[in-house]
Amino acid sequence: MAFTAVLTLALAASACGSTTSTAATTPLPSTESVAPATSSTLPAGQTDTEWGRIWDELPAGFPIYPGSALAGDASPEAVSGRYAIVGGDPAEIASWMETALEAATFSTEALSGPLEDGRYVLDSVGQGDCRIETTVVPLSRLTFLSVRYGAACPLT
Repeated sequence: MAFTAVLTLALAASACGSTTSTAATTPLPSTESVAPATSSTLPAGQTDTEWGRIWDELPAGFPIYPGSALAGDASPEAVSGRYAIVGGDPAEIASWMETALEAATFSTEALSGPLEDGRYVLDSVGQGDCRIETTVVPLSRLTFLSVRYGAACPLT
């Protein structure tokens, strides 16, 4: 049922020309003002995952592939942001995200894919301990873009 809701949302957004994307050239704030989360008590707005501690949302200005529609909780995995793209070539989306994150001052640590299920995984780093994992997964007529935005990265 969640897949149907996401598909409906993605198709509606695509048909209306609506997008939740922001310009890829919008720089993100400096990481100098944010200290890494090391407390055993989670700060508000953060979640511990098997990947590491992440923010529960993405900062304003975070680059998102054009034509993406917010996908909400379409997966049980905790992420900072999840988007659906009608159609879309996963390799092209991963490459666009790599370029956009580099323009936003993040360095590419690795770009893996296509993996067995067709997914691509982009690992990016910022200043200090800031890490970002972007996953692009094809599923039927949709491609899902999920971002884990590390708690050591700036949110504001």
